[in-house]
Amino acid sequence: MTRDIEQRGLWFEEFDLDARYLHRPGRTVTEADNVLFTTLTMNTQALHLDAAFAAGESFGQRLVNSMFTLSTLVGASVAQLTQGTLVANLGFGAVAFPAPVFIGDTLYAETTVAAKRLSASRPGQGIVTLDHVARNQHDVVVATASRSTLVWCEGARS
Repeated sequence: MTRDIEQRGLWFEEFDLDARYLHRPGRTVTEADNVLFTTLTMNTQALHLDAAFAAGESFGQRLVNSMFTLSTLVGASVAQLTQGTLVANLGFGAVAFPAPVFIGDTLYAETTVAAKRLSASRPGQGIVTLDHVARNQHDVVVATASRSTLVWCEGARS
């Protein structure tokens, strides 16, 4: 007889303070990604949408919307870390974009666990603080973010 194994994130107990979680595969950013995300979020910044305008600015080309970069960074971690084990995102700490992302760049994400503790007010759940880093195809850090999450402890989910 075979047994079913469903992909899931990590229970509170499984988060390792000494690990670096590499989220693969990477994600190549397309023009469609940038235009769709930018227009869906009502961001009319010409640096994202107007190639002629952006050509005359500091980077000489359109910049990928930084909120798309952040969303992709966090999203890349879900399957490995929080799929089905997350109760809620509690908040974001420091978010930075030290280098630009351009159409055609490939984003690679990684996460380390900065801290974890059992919740004092929610039995069977724990708070895990994650430090996310996005790098482009040249290994240049393009985004960092700290995220506080509430996750289930193993066996506690009803």
